[in-house]
Amino acid sequence: MPQLQNPAVPPPAEQFSSINIVAGLSLAGLLLPEAVAYSSIANLPPQAGVIALFAGLICYGVLGTSRFAVVSATSSSAAVLAAACLTMAGGNLPLRSAVAIGLVMLTGLLFACASLARMGSLSDFIAKPVLRGFAFGLAIVIILKQAAGIVGVHPHHSDLLRFVGELLGHIQEWNWAAASVAAIALALLFIAAKIPRLPAGLLVIIIGIAAGKWLNLAQYGIGLVGAIPLQLESPTMPALSYPEWLRLGELSVAMVMILYAESYSSIRSFAMKHGDAVSPNRDMLALGVANLLSGLFHGLPVGAGYSATSANEAAGASSRLAGWIAAGTLLVVVLTMLPAVALTPEPVLAAIVIHAVSHTLRPSIFRPYFTWRRDRLVIVAAVAAVLVLGILDGLLAAIAVSLLMLLRRLAESSVTILARLGDGHDFVGMASHPTAQAIPGMLILRPDTGLFFANAERILAQAGNYIAVAGPEIEIVILSLEESPDLDSSSVEALRDFYIALAGKQKRLLFARLKTSAQQVLSMADIPGLAADALSDLSVDDTVRIASAKR
Repeated sequence: MPQLQNPAVPPPAEQFSSINIVAGLSLAGLLLPEAVAYSSIANLPPQAGVIALFAGLICYGVLGTSRFAVVSATSSSAAVLAAACLTMAGGNLPLRSAVAIGLVMLTGLLFACASLARMGSLSDFIAKPVLRGFAFGLAIVIILKQAAGIVGVHPHHSDLLRFVGELLGHIQEWNWAAASVAAIALALLFIAAKIPRLPAGLLVIIIGIAAGKWLNLAQYGIGLVGAIPLQLESPTMPALSYPEWLRLGELSVAMVMILYAESYSSIRSFAMKHGDAVSPNRDMLALGVANLLSGLFHGLPVGAGYSATSANEAAGASSRLAGWIAAGTLLVVVLTMLPAVALTPEPVLAAIVIHAVSHTLRPSIFRPYFTWRRDRLVIVAAVAAVLVLGILDGLLAAIAVSLLMLLRRLAESSVTILARLGDGHDFVGMASHPTAQAIPGMLILRPDTGLFFANAERILAQAGNYIAVAGPEIEIVILSLEESPDLDSSSVEALRDFYIALAGKQKRLLFARLKTSAQQVLSMADIPGLAADALSDLSVDDTVRIASAKR
């Protein structure tokens, strides 16, 4: 991931243009309904989402680098938080609140530590097929759970198969009036979303409140969101035991990876689209401070969601001023209109949640992987992990799949035999260039991946097989380590044994294209009989020329 350190800052005239004001006002109309809706996903009071919203907008506005990114609560982090609280606290409400606060704070702390350690490429450890599969499966879970809440059915099982079975098994008890209200609200959201700069969520909430009073929806068993008592709690550390903190530490690692993968995917996409410069490490610090602040005041975890960020760009934002205007507008709305939001019918709020996650529920995301015939099983496995194992275990399984993919790729052992192409200086693989000519008495080998503890012995064993097949006329073996930026101790030991084995067969081993770190560690290894001039950072052609002159 490129790390561009100097964020592009528009000129002052552009920063304070009216377009940013319009963008900020539009953004406020989108964010407040989603903040309340995501609180329902997390099974926390609505004020948790509102607190997270202010923490994200203020902290990223001060510290962030993207002019489009909008940091607030996200559907994925809210769902993961709900699953973590349910796993660790069950029905114990005080413990559930403590677990939520602790998880958000630890997430912020890990973000800050990762930023100080300059780990801006952290999200690269979650493969895109895994992330997209997880998001797709998560959207299905969220939509089904919202649908169950709309029709008034509360299944006892959390695993999806039995959940759906219970939901369909009680179809005669469904509240069809509530389902109709949700369907109409959802249709209005999709229609209004096609109109630029129209705050669809806020508009639908206003229509829902009016319809609730006019049609007296309460007589049909349709409840309201209820009062939103926005009271800032005093910042306190949750009272948790040592084992509970350890468990939260494990979950916070997963939360950081999924939040940052989701956030930086949005940040990077819009930065590349507009040619902006961003700094991954600084954005990671902004996310850390935002989550710490949100956790201290009992809010939800925050990240740069794609839907809010794309809405900000579509509204014409040209600087982070749009986020500040959105925060100011939201403050006015919260201080004056929050009691009115409490009159929103619950099916309308559920429709806002469904609409917010619907952008990830696109079967078209699977098409490239099946067209390319790459990672098909991976993306399907990520979806299945969420649907079968649940949100939390599905997330951990998805991250495990990403890491296994990385280890499998790193552990692949392939060695290419190089030969000279024509009369030039280029050495290429003989398998793909049959006309390339081998150098008499020499065998030139290039591992196609960097050496490390999991593949070094396997790669060098394959190199030994090539040497044995080449026959006794081979006097010099050149190992080109251009793919190895550094060498760990296991690789150094394997190379030492490889050198000793070749020396026992009266063959000379030379290294070419060594990186500085690899060259230094091999020099310090003090391998018996290995001369300093055998450790070369020169090209293969230069190494061949020097070896030929000495021979």
